[in-house]
Amino acid sequence: MKIAVCVSHVPDTATKVKLGEDGKTIDSNGVTYVINPYDEFAVEEALKTKEQIGDDTTVKVYSVGSDSAKESIRKALAMGADEGVLLKDDNERDSIGIATALADEIQNDGCEIVFCGKQSVDYDNSIIGQLVAEILDYSCISVVVDLKIDGTKVTAEREIEGGREVVVADLPIVITTQKGLNEPRYASLKGIMAAKKKTIEEKPAIEGKNLTEVVKMHMPQPKQAGRIIGTDSSAVPELVKLLREEAKVF
Repeated sequence: MKIAVCVSHVPDTATKVKLGEDGKTIDSNGVTYVINPYDEFAVEEALKTKEQIGDDTTVKVYSVGSDSAKESIRKALAMGADEGVLLKDDNERDSIGIATALADEIQNDGCEIVFCGKQSVDYDNSIIGQLVAEILDYSCISVVVDLKIDGTKVTAEREIEGGREVVVADLPIVITTQKGLNEPRYASLKGIMAAKKKTIEEKPAIEGKNLTEVVKMHMPQPKQAGRIIGTDSSAVPELVKLLREEAKVF
């Protein structure tokens, strides 16, 4: 069996981001990029699934982007993935453009299980996994926090507002992973050394047309300084007034 894992190369959430001169992209100078944190859960679950199914299973990592995305692919290989593929495109792609490229390559490789993080921490669109499933005509279960695969039957527990639900589906399938599904393993020294010897295949990403356009990006407004309007219950009427007229929370 072939298992696919889709990973994205994103700015570290601890990095201070600045806007580019065009006002539509971020300035990459001085920005540290990492494998998308939610994708680490996807890699770990793929490795656990391989251990469950058997040694004849292959875990293959896919990413769309420029040469820098190899860093995130290499991280997944160091964790234990078998192969990596970089679908090269130096241009900005929207979600459907990325999903189209991923789905095309995954279909060519005949992967029956696809793992994705539930969202990437750059644009937070939370839609790549669902788009890939739609293009491939695969089953899809999103925001998964518990997973069991028995033959071709998949039973997953997923987060919903106010609780959780259990969903049953059949292979082939796309799973998007949520925090709590597992604890991603650290790459061992042996794994890091082995990853250096693994080849990352490079292919041009299939052509795709963006259906959305970034018109403008801007930094969030700075927070205003806090105010102390009183120290006892006499301040309540003024507090309610400010919450209604200035903060407009009700």
